[in-house]
Amino acid sequence: MRVSDLSTSEYNPFYHNYILSAGENTLLAELKNGKAELISFLENLAEDKLGHAYADGKWTLAELLIHIIDAERVFQYRALRFARNDKTALAGFDQDVYVPQSNAGARTKQDIIEEYKTVRASTQSLFRSFDDEALKRVGVASGSEMSTRAMGFIICGHQAHHLKIIHERYLGQE
Repeated sequence: MRVSDLSTSEYNPFYHNYILSAGENTLLAELKNGKAELISFLENLAEDKLGHAYADGKWTLAELLIHIIDAERVFQYRALRFARNDKTALAGFDQDVYVPQSNAGARTKQDIIEEYKTVRASTQSLFRSFDDEALKRVGVASGSEMSTRAMGFIICGHQAHHLKIIHERYLGQE
């Protein structure tokens, strides 16, 4: 299954740019490639960059990285609920409440790498377990209907979106 297999009715328009950022490989390939890309980036990142914010009032790089991990956990949980045909509507989450509570400033690069590896391995395992029927199931999150498979591509695209921001704003690269 690829992004091109999704209908725009499978996700809230808010997530459209994330979906477009997910790439055109299969979902499992995008999860694998994204994992390798972020780990490579982190391994080559100087530890002292973690405390950098590109402007006053913006998250530090460490906070942004923890946000990527937190959001993946939330999206993964939503995908699990949808795949299991749980029809309970799920509330949104407030990223601006999560970040200050993340203790990101006390985290080392290695801590962040290990947590990311664990979360992504769990995401990969979960999505490998879904059959086509489970991937097409729909649930409600943040007041919108979403499919399980859309959640997978949102995970990929959310990370890609933030990596682009890191390169452009935090590291000043195009």
